[in-house]
Amino acid sequence: MRNKTWLITGATRGLGLSITKAALNAGYNVVATARNLEALRLNLGTDNKNLLTLPLDVSNDIQIAATISAASDRFGGIDVLVNNAGYGLLGAFEQTNRHEIELQFSTNVFGVFAMCRAVLPLMRKKMSGHIFNISSIAGVSGMAGASVYCASKFAVSGFSEALAQEVSSFGIKVTVVQPGAFKTDFLDPTSAQFANHKIEDYKEFSDKIAASSSANNHQQTGSPERLAQALLTLSSENSMPPHFLAGSDAITMASARLSALSKELETWKELSNSTDNN
Repeated sequence: MRNKTWLITGATRGLGLSITKAALNAGYNVVATARNLEALRLNLGTDNKNLLTLPLDVSNDIQIAATISAASDRFGGIDVLVNNAGYGLLGAFEQTNRHEIELQFSTNVFGVFAMCRAVLPLMRKKMSGHIFNISSIAGVSGMAGASVYCASKFAVSGFSEALAQEVSSFGIKVTVVQPGAFKTDFLDPTSAQFANHKIEDYKEFSDKIAASSSANNHQQTGSPERLAQALLTLSSENSMPPHFLAGSDAITMASARLSALSKELETWKELSNSTDNN
């Protein structure tokens, strides 16, 4: 029986690197990808019988096609796709420009779409497969100071939920992973990006966002290694949740969101019902 093969995007650091190492340690084949191949190999070492490292920008269709082809040639297919590549654009919406927003969606959303579109035909052919789309608790509950990032992660969450229903008859599972704050370099300047357009009315707010990001950087409670192990567990389960909240803070925030939404529904139920045809 062929060993399972995992394809992981954004594997150079953070969650992607931890998931890659965990899959390798579990004995799986891994196709680890990132934009910076040199940095990827520095963290993972040279290719071996279970590891194939490839350069991949998920917004580049040519590189995606080359990656899928190389993975198929080397390992005979792809069983688990982890769409992890992404970054955060922080700042008030008015401080962001169209170019910054398009770049955010190009990686966080359209990159996920493109990777799924490339892998699904392989999974349909063998009537099995598992896709993990890494969203965020910011794809469950909106956060001031991250409106565009939240929009991208809400998009991933909604897409994943619908896709799971579309492909379930082919034996393909889709799980959207919605982590809270994990101890990675997500808030480093090399990862998170702050909107550059200065608006005086937002100065105090922006200063608070920057100070909070700096204070919380590398102080997060979530363990990337434990999240990686959780995904390994999920990948072997027969019954798969379409959503997986990772971290106690994610559970707390999602619970608060559900409570607030329930209250909203009850408060405005009469007006909502009044819009039906009589």
